[in-house]
Amino acid sequence: MNTRDKLLIYGFALFSVITSFLFVFYAVTVNFGADSSQWLKTFAYIAGGYGLFNIYILSWAWRSQVTWTIKANMVIGACFFGVVIMDTIRDGFSGGMTTVGTVLGLAIVLLINWFTVTKLCQRGK
Repeated sequence: MNTRDKLLIYGFALFSVITSFLFVFYAVTVNFGADSSQWLKTFAYIAGGYGLFNIYILSWAWRSQVTWTIKANMVIGACFFGVVIMDTIRDGFSGGMTTVGTVLGLAIVLLINWFTVTKLCQRGK
């Protein structure tokens, strides 16, 4: 593995860790906030759960390079994305292009997280 590939993998891993901690931070902030609705608190639990699961899967992929981590990351990412889509549909795309941009941004983050786990599992081969 050359230096460029190592830099790419480590950069994506750092990005994935930071975004996972941001999801957990969001969950903690919403759940300790006084003005949050029950639906927002439930959504925050889901976002925080995704962040924690992603950190766990990243650590397994980093240490042992087992292939189940790729599928596990895909499953939790798809479930989280499905919840976001259902929440967006429930609100009726009221934000217009902002809503579409948010959904696309989240899709890119989840795709990068999946790509990171895939590359971490392949780095020793």
